[in-house]
Amino acid sequence: MRVGAVQMQARLGDVAANLARAEELLSEAFSRGCEMVILPEFFTSAVAFHPAMLSAALPFDGPALEMMRGAARRYNGYVGGSFIASREGENYNAFALAFPDGDYGIHEKDHPTMWENCYYLGGKDEGIIETPVGLVGVALCWELVRSRTVHRLRGKVDLLVGGSCWWTVPDRAIPIPGKKEVHRRNLEIMRETPVRMARMLGVPVVHAAHAGVFECRMPLLPGLPYRSFFLGETMIVDAAGEVLARLSREDGEGVAVADIELGRIAPSEDPPERFWIPDLPWLIRLVWGYQNLHGRWYYRRARGSGKLRIAG
Repeated sequence: MRVGAVQMQARLGDVAANLARAEELLSEAFSRGCEMVILPEFFTSAVAFHPAMLSAALPFDGPALEMMRGAARRYNGYVGGSFIASREGENYNAFALAFPDGDYGIHEKDHPTMWENCYYLGGKDEGIIETPVGLVGVALCWELVRSRTVHRLRGKVDLLVGGSCWWTVPDRAIPIPGKKEVHRRNLEIMRETPVRMARMLGVPVVHAAHAGVFECRMPLLPGLPYRSFFLGETMIVDAAGEVLARLSREDGEGVAVADIELGRIAPSEDPPERFWIPDLPWLIRLVWGYQNLHGRWYYRRARGSGKLRIAG
């Protein structure tokens, strides 16, 4: 199967513009012979701690899902991507995989990462979608660095798809000890993550990503600007962990395309006996803890006050 992984430079919180750009990139991918194309996590909005994110959610069965289903029917292929979806009064990070016949499957990310907690709740499904071409596993961003993701998917899927909106440390406006080393290690983890997941599951991996710059606020320090960028590293990896196609952050927007063979082989790496697969720097662990707590409080407060709104 020829597959494509899309790399975007999304406008933070600008749902209409991002939907239009995603549709253009899907068209480009299918024009190159792709049979399945994966968009990044949060392809409709990207994500950061910013007021625009309060109105970035879409109805679950609204314009994002309809755009993907329409493209899948039009190009007779598969289209996947995640967006903040609202249903029954709550928001989730929902990945939809649309089929050529108009049907689709869903996975909701299990645990929001850091400031993502401000805008949605975690899901509880297994992340396995039954499709006409086989069982497809889904993992989004930091789901890819948790051992429990390997345990729930290993031996059960023929392909892993998903994406990330993985940011890095802020620029010099926020002085942090050891910041350069943390950024270096963060990027190193991002680059090795799709490869390690392919080896641990023994299946091909299609990983789409964001690569743009952004400016937002620092949680609990609203007067302090957080200027940074998303790490890119869009990849298509075979079941043995060989990178078949890749886009770095410096490559900007585009589509990585490669031919893969669906199916499982014997995994060549086992997950460690701990929560995280990589050894995360202490600063990232610290920020993970405090921003998760802040985000859960912020979400409840924003939801209760009516500040969380549906886009458009």
